[in-house]
This record gives sequence, structure tokens and C-alpha cells, in this order.
Amino acid sequence: MPRANRHFVSGHIWHLTHRCHKKEFLLKFARDRKRWRQWLFEARKRFGLCVLNYIVTCNHIHLLVLDQGREEIANSMQLIAGRVGQEYNRRKIRQGAFWEDRYHATAVERAIHLARCLTYIDMNMVRTGAISHPAQWPLSGYSELMDPPRRFTAINTSALMDLLDFTDLTQLQAARAQWVADALQAGNLRREPHWTQSLAVGSPTFVEAFQQATDARNRNRKIVDHGTCCSLGEAPESYEFDLA
Repeated sequence: MPRANRHFVSGHIWHLTHRCHKKEFLLKFARDRKRWRQWLFEARKRFGLCVLNYIVTCNHIHLLVLDQGREEIANSMQLIAGRVGQEYNRRKIRQGAFWEDRYHATAVERAIHLARCLTYIDMNMVRTGAISHPAQWPLSGYSELMDPPRRFTAINTSALMDLLDFTDLTQLQAARAQWVADALQAGNLRREPHWTQSLAVGSPTFVEAFQQATDARNRNRKIVDHGTCCSLGEAPESYEFDLA
């Protein structure tokens, strides 16, 4: 079963990324992406997983969650990854791993850095060229937030509004739409690996505090200034891969 990197600190917002085994396009069919989404809802129901954003692509997933200190993240990832892989292998009469062994977890600071991470996830499939706007990819937190379903809601909108200091859903929807519009207008669709390959992203104070709170081996790891944020670099042998 998948496990996160060994630098988990309770209470943070976490950007989780998990790819299919050997970068295979095992989620290329909409039915499998929908099953991942259904198991995400089940994880929220069973374990109280606080979901802030997500997107299911053809060969990997992004999931943004708030840790509440009940091991709900590890339990949820085990449930979702296990059931999706089992169902796919059973249907395809397939054996072997469906996912890479380890999912990656990046701690994200709140406020503006959370907003930037939300937008980075929203723009995932636009960066690949598959779509021209996040609203065109239905298996995503952006689509769910902008057109909330009547049932089986995965996003915890109340928690997201609290974290971003909005008082109602319409304010949050307007802000998300504007952040995406700004990203599209800027035309900057390059990958930003620090969102998917770092241990933490945020202000220098946040990243330094995270560094001190984790394993002593992290004390010598480099803090990188990206201009709009800083990140704590992951070790070279870590879970690294190209994610849009």
C-alpha cells in the first residue's frame, strides 16, 4: 500500500501527488477516474478526510487536504489507492501494481500560498494541452466547486472558505474564477516542480519552521527562494517525476 514521504508533520495542509505504476496511463478511461472520485467521497465519509482540491488525470492524481491529526490522510490514501487498483485489475484481468509505491506529500502554507497551490492544481490539464480551461475537466475540484453536485460532494467548502477567509461560497467561486483567469491571461503554463517535489512550500518563516520540526537530516537541506515563495528541497533519491 502507498505511503507518504517520511517528513510528515501533523496539522498542515498537504498537497499529495500519486502516479500510476511506471507512468502508465491506467486512468485514461473516464470510468476509472470516476471510481477514484467516488472512493475519495467514501474516504471523506469514513475517515473525515478534509478535501480542499483534487484533479484526476490519465496517469496521476493531485489531492489537497487539511490534516486533522486522526491519521485520516494515510487511511484515506490506502483506501482509495487500494480499491481503485483492485477494481481495475479485476476488470482487466491484470496482475501487478497499479500505483507507484509511495505518494509524495508537500506541506503548503495557508493564505496566499494555499490560493496559488489551488490554482496550480486547477491548471494541471491546461498545462498538458488537453483542455483550454479548467472547467472543461469534470473530474476536478474546480469543476465541483463551480458547479456543486447535489450529492457525493468531496470538497469541504466550509473548511476551504475558512482557510481563505471567505464568508460565503459565491465569494470563493468568484475568487477561484479570477485566479484561473489571471493564470490564463499571463500565459505562463510552465511546470513549477516545487509544488510536487518539495517537502514544504510557503514563506521563509513557514519553511524554516517546518524544517526544524522534521527529521534532523532536513536541517542541511536547501531552502530555495522562487520569488513568490520558498521551498524546502527533497532529497535526490526521493519520489521524483514529471507532473503537469
